Amino acid sequence: MKLSTTTLLNLLLLGSIFQACESQTGPDGQTINNSTTWLIPKNEVRDGGPGKDGIPALTNPETIIPSNASFLNDGDLVLGFASGGQARAYPHRILDWHEIINDDLNGVSVAVIYCPLTGTGIGWDRNLPGGQKTTFGVSGLLYNSNVIPYDRATDTNWSQLLLLAVNGDLEGTRPTTINLLETTWKTWKELYPNTRVVSTNTGHSRRYQDFPYGDYKTNNNAIFFPVSSSDNRLPAKERVLGIIDGESVKAYSIELFADKNEIILDTWKQNELVIVGNKVKNFIVAFDRKLPDGKLLEFTLIENTQSIILRDQEGNEWDIFGTAVSGPRMGQKLQSLPQMIGYWFAWAPFYSSLDLYQRP
Repeated sequence: MKLSTTTLLNLLLLGSIFQACESQTGPDGQTINNSTTWLIPKNEVRDGGPGKDGIPALTNPETIIPSNASFLNDGDLVLGFASGGQARAYPHRILDWHEIINDDLNGVSVAVIYCPLTGTGIGWDRNLPGGQKTTFGVSGLLYNSNVIPYDRATDTNWSQLLLLAVNGDLEGTRPTTINLLETTWKTWKELYPNTRVVSTNTGHSRRYQDFPYGDYKTNNNAIFFPVSSSDNRLPAKERVLGIIDGESVKAYSIELFADKNEIILDTWKQNELVIVGNKVKNFIVAFDRKLPDGKLLEFTLIENTQSIILRDQEGNEWDIFGTAVSGPRMGQKLQSLPQMIGYWFAWAPFYSSLDLYQRP
């Protein structure tokens, strides 16, 4: 039987992954269980196979206008970021192969951290405590199947899902997070028609038209690396928005939402939350309704205004990133806890306090 090139590629990848599951050595051939301290169990830190920088992070990659992005389909997922009238899309098709994109947009230095094994993506400010600016790379290590980035300024290892430096000079430090919007390419273009998008001209030869891990996205039984705990309340690969408050998470499944923009109001751990989602447009975002001055906002939806989604009782209009674009509070931002969309199975190993929103 003749195997296709794609099938052969996937078999080779799977072979290296399963071999890596037995490995207890780091990317430089040194034993992971060394004398340096870790804030996570060292015996659960695994070598993912490619080695340090074997998955090459990108820095300030080439971007193109939407009409030139023929490699993207409307249903493809992207992580989007907007600042000061500029917008940029980071396609999963690129991130599946690179996992980290260091970028600068309108004065914001962001590292887009994405893990294709847990489906989680978030932005981190690249300015470290003390003001030192860095870029992040892929360490080649995993913890509970989740990427461990490292910063190139101090060589500290970080846990993406814990939002924590877990080994190195900055051990115990938390990154400053920048919430990104995960949605389809079609929706992102509708929200931000003047967006730019990272191109496939990355300087690396990769099969961006293919997903590197076969049917992993849809196969609930395919979890390549061991995880320390599980939760069977939802299918393993169902996509949920996880909102993080300290050592606790509350999850909201995209399946909760209607085929049009819909608001959910929820109170959790002293947070008065407004969650906006749309199953067809494929997005969920969450904000705190309580402002720093104590004012509790009441929201109604705004339809068909590109990125503006909410209006409050004061007449302010708010965009999908929680910025007031008109009204008496113009320029202010709604407070929002760190949040990212990810596979359901990814959350339980990191957060023993895992709440799941269910409609009353």
